[in-house]
Formats: sequence, C-alpha cells, structure tokens
Amino acid sequence: MLSRSVKIALGDRTLAVPAGTEVRALRPPFTPGSLGEPLAAVYNNRLVSLSYKLRSGGTLGWVTLADRAGWDVYRRTASMMLYEAGRRLDPALRFLQRQTHGDALYYEVEGPGQEPGDGPRPGLSPERCAALEAEMRALSRENLPIIVHGISVEEARELLREQGCPDKAFLLRTHWETSVQIVSCGGLVDLFHYPLADATGIVRSFRLTPYEAGLLLRVPVRGQTAVRGRPRVGRKLFEVHRDSRAWSRRLGVSNLAELNGLSVSGGVEDLIRVAEGGHEKRIASIADRIARTPGVRLVLCAGPSSSGKTTFIKRLDVQLRVGGICPVSLSVDDFFVPRECTPKDARGRHDFECLEAIDLGLFNEVLADLLGRGEARVPHYDFELGRPTERECWRTLRLEPDQVLLIEGMHALNPALTLAVPTRHKYKAYISALTQLSVDDHHRIFTSDTRLLRRIVRDRRYRGYSAAETIRRWPSVRRGEMRHIFPFQEQADIIFNSALVYEHAVLRNYVERYLLEIDEREEEFQEAFRLLGFLRRVVPILPDAVPQNSILREFIGDSAFKYR
Repeated sequence: MLSRSVKIALGDRTLAVPAGTEVRALRPPFTPGSLGEPLAAVYNNRLVSLSYKLRSGGTLGWVTLADRAGWDVYRRTASMMLYEAGRRLDPALRFLQRQTHGDALYYEVEGPGQEPGDGPRPGLSPERCAALEAEMRALSRENLPIIVHGISVEEARELLREQGCPDKAFLLRTHWETSVQIVSCGGLVDLFHYPLADATGIVRSFRLTPYEAGLLLRVPVRGQTAVRGRPRVGRKLFEVHRDSRAWSRRLGVSNLAELNGLSVSGGVEDLIRVAEGGHEKRIASIADRIARTPGVRLVLCAGPSSSGKTTFIKRLDVQLRVGGICPVSLSVDDFFVPRECTPKDARGRHDFECLEAIDLGLFNEVLADLLGRGEARVPHYDFELGRPTERECWRTLRLEPDQVLLIEGMHALNPALTLAVPTRHKYKAYISALTQLSVDDHHRIFTSDTRLLRRIVRDRRYRGYSAAETIRRWPSVRRGEMRHIFPFQEQADIIFNSALVYEHAVLRNYVERYLLEIDEREEEFQEAFRLLGFLRRVVPILPDAVPQNSILREFIGDSAFKYR
C-alpha cells in the first residue's frame, strides 16, 4: 500500500509530509531553553503535544513560553515531574494540587498513614523539599519521554487503583467510551487531560519551597525562561482558599468525580441547598461585622469580572436591612468621563478599565457632600452617547447619619478612588469565584476558567455577545484585573468566595451550546476546544433547583433581583 501524504501549512510554507508524522519532526531550529523553544503546537486551532501524529492536512503553529498556552504546558509538565519525583522518593507521599499564587502552584502534601481526604500533614521539611527538587532536576537531565496512548477504561481503572489514585479511577465512572487516553512519565501513569511537553528535559527552570502544609512549585512566568525573585503569597487569599477547601470536604464534594457521582445517583438538590445556605450565612456574617464596626459609612465592594459582585451587593443590602441598617447604593459606573476624554491603551483603543477613566474629582465631591451634608446630586452615565446626562437630569441622593453607602466597582479597593473619605469610615470587601472543586488530586479547575464560563453565558444570553467575542475580549479583561484589582485584594477587610461547588454542572447546559457556535477556523476555537474538553467530563445538572437569589442566577437568568 502506498503511503499517504498530508499538506501542512506552517507559517508561509506548505509542506507535504507522510501521514502519521509526529509534530516534533517539523520543529524549526531552536536553542534549547530559549524563549523560542517549541513546547507544543496548535494544529487546526487545537492545542496538541509535540508527539501528536498528523493524519490529515491543516495549519500548524508553535507554542512557546511566550504564549499563555505554552506556560500552561510547561507548568503541567513540571507538575507531572513533581508527582514522579515524589513517587521515586516515597510512594506514600500524596500531592494535592491547590491554588495558584503568582508564578507558584501550592500543593498540600499528605503522608504515610493518612487516608485520602484526611487533610494535609503538619508540614514538609526544607530537607525533604530539597530532596524532591533534586529528584526533579534528575528527571530533567534524564529527559524521559512523556508518552500519551489509548487503553481500555478497565485497564486504566486498574492502573490508577494500583497507583493509589481512587479519585482518578472514580472519574471514569461517568466516562461512557470504551477507551481512554492516559499519559505516562517514568513509573507514573495519569489520565490525559491536556497536552504536556514530549519529554522532561524541556522543564529546566523551577523551584520548590516549603509552605504551610505542603510546598510551592514555581515555574517561569509567561515570557521568561527562568524563575526569578521570591514567591509572593497573599495571606488573606490563601486562608480563604484553605477554608473553602475544608467546606468542600464537609459537603463531600472535593473533586469532579464526587460531584458527578451525586449527579447520577441523587442527592444533588440537597447539595445545592447546603451550598447556597453557606453563601447566605457568610453574607449575613459580613453584614453583622459591618454593623459591629464603629464609624463605617462606606462599604466598598470590588472583584474581578463575573465574580458575582452585583448579586453579592444586593444580598448584602438585604442582610444589612435585617440588621437594622438601611444602605444606599452608588455606582462608580455613573462617573465615567466623557468618551472623548477616556485614556487610550497602547493599541489606541479606549481604556475603560484604568482609574483615569473615572471622574475622580466629581466622585469624591459627591462622597464629601453625602457624608458632610447628607445629600448630593448624582450623575447618570449614558453608555450609548458615551457621556453623563445633563446636570438638570441628575438625581438627588440622600444619606442619613445611620445609613451606609454601598459602592461597587473595579477600583473600589483602590484608596485613590475614595481619597475624600478617612480610612476609619470604610469597610472593604473583595469578591471572587475562588473555585475549590478539582478534576482530581492532580488537576484543579482554575478560578479564571470558572469566571470565563460565567461570562460567556451572561454575555451570550443578555448582552448580545457571542462566545467568540467574549473569548476575544478575555485577555484584555484579565490584563485590567492584573493592573487594577489584584494588587489591592489583600487590603480588603473581608474576602467573599462566590464560587459554588455545583455550578460547572449547571453552566454546562448553556455554555457548551454557545462554545459549539464557534467555527473551528476562528482563532477563538482554540480556547473553546480547551473548555469543551473540560466540560465533557462534567455531568450536567438542570438549573431548576438553583434558588432565585443565587449568585449563579446573575449569569443564567431568572434571578429574583433586577440588574441594570
């Protein structure tokens, strides 16, 4: 039989290669360890490993550490090397991947004599951590191949049980196909979720640092080839993550397999009630703290996109009223400068997310009048015209001495926004969807992905944006968060975690459909393909049991609250 060839468009060239050619065979010359070293590839708008075999024609592009996808590949590969290093040193050690802190991933470490889910051990000694790092460096020098191949589901379950990974084996309970892809490195076997590097030698720069009940694994940030500086961990955020994990364990849903199990066997409605009850109790507690804090006149609420700030504010308003405080709301969005005065970014586009896009002078003048005289004229911003309405159309807002002013906005925690108000009169709340549900012990669901899924649903249903448009805007949104929100999160008096342990199962009903609207030839399909790969592991839950005051209703609709 004659061998078949396929045509691959690679940059400005078109190559004819034998079907079955591995992607790595087409790599251009590169310097190992450089920023231009290919870590993976994008084949027909799908991220693939370098070992992927080309069986049809299409387009091909390289992914490096300069790309977000390349950084993800590097980090996932480093994580797998950590698991293999731990297996070599002490097979009884269990590493549980947790949250990201800058360039670091935090892992809890469970030791001998502990059952899965018992919680982390007291700590990891510097000597033990150094031994793990040395073993990882040995793996890098050995340049072991990372191999992806398909096997039967039964074989995969047996392999995973032998390695003491019941969480991974249980995840296959809702895998309806007869085969599954696994990935191996040395003696370690794992389910294949996303592309990794094709060999351990690609991961050259990393550091391990003992921290709390585990360690931090640091890798180079995007656009760099070496780890630099010291790790930066926000202590308040870390504690919220830790408390949220403990809450998830009490609910009996720490990973996707456990959530899927409830979805197919019953009990998910009770889970929803308890999860929502936890939110209500937490919001009530925040209202009580505000009431007990002397001198508070401003309650400032900030958080990244799609964190549920608006619903949080409305539910906090209710709880404050329960406690005898009648709040008054003020939106920062009404204080945008006229569009022609809005600063522009490096690409020449209006930068609505910078602080200078707000009329700070007018905003602080209004605050001073409200707190001093108890009354102020407040503008209304016309977003269609791109300017405030005429002054004669402004409304009069009043604030009684026993009332508090609720202010929501991207810059709410930035002291420059409220310079006219002394610190003692402010109570600052930070809201974010800090997802604690993981796929399994070695693969977490990143909080930014949860927020992106929420935003895709809301934008498509209520704002007239397609999933492709939302994905296209997302990098700009994230850059704005990095500049204007995250630097101030540790200054908050309270951090509220708006994530719901069951929400991905509800969101799947909507977002999967919207992602499938993206044509595979569009650039945004690469991100859609990644998200669809995650969603197919989630057993959907119908939204019927979601309460009307749930934060999730802000995105899926039928909320008890009215939104602007």
